[in-house]
Amino acid sequence: MKIEVSLTPLLYPYRTLATPHVTVAIDVLRATTAVCAAFQAGCEAIVPLDTLEGIGRFRAQGYAIAAERNGAKVGDAEYGNSPTEYLRHDMRGIRLAYSTTNGTISILRSADATLSLVGSFANLNALCDRLRREAMDVVLLCSGWKNDFCLEDTLVAGAVVERLAAVAEPCGDAANMALTLWLMAKGNPFDYCRKATHVHRLGRMGAAADVEFAFRQDTCPVVPVLKNGLLTL
Repeated sequence: MKIEVSLTPLLYPYRTLATPHVTVAIDVLRATTAVCAAFQAGCEAIVPLDTLEGIGRFRAQGYAIAAERNGAKVGDAEYGNSPTEYLRHDMRGIRLAYSTTNGTISILRSADATLSLVGSFANLNALCDRLRREAMDVVLLCSGWKNDFCLEDTLVAGAVVERLAAVAEPCGDAANMALTLWLMAKGNPFDYCRKATHVHRLGRMGAAADVEFAFRQDTCPVVPVLKNGLLTL
């Protein structure tokens, strides 16, 4: 196996690994953490959307609306992008139409892979176990922030590279850099990321609890799979 890291969605089309491969979409703050939390809370399915256009039509189909832009819940959406909010609700039987600033773009971008998964610190062990079982090349797609690099997504990628080291060879400088950063941060990744711009941004918006939660490992041991435009377990 080989494992490659795309530091932003903009770089994903230029990856070197071809099919068959698994792509893992990563947006720690907060979309992929929130997706894992929603499924942990019992959510039945999630439709990821890259725009807000037409999202309201899903209400007529029985979906609840979850939408976020620039860190804030959108309009009359029932939910935003908060993993701690999802975990406070019983979401059994709920289906979400879900759109965020970065994360859902990356999730949808991964759809051309043989298998598309969602990853975060929240499901790190379960995700790595699944990747070992699949035994395919892996591309870790970091969402970043509006096509720019971000530290926290890269750390998750580095953690996956480390945990797959026995079975997967890092491919390219980005994978090796992600691993190096993770080895520096792994003792306390939350503290290490206090310098990160998105941590500061969400803190100013009153989302400090979400930020702290997002750096906890294995709180939501589920592995969401994207197939035919729908995330399920």
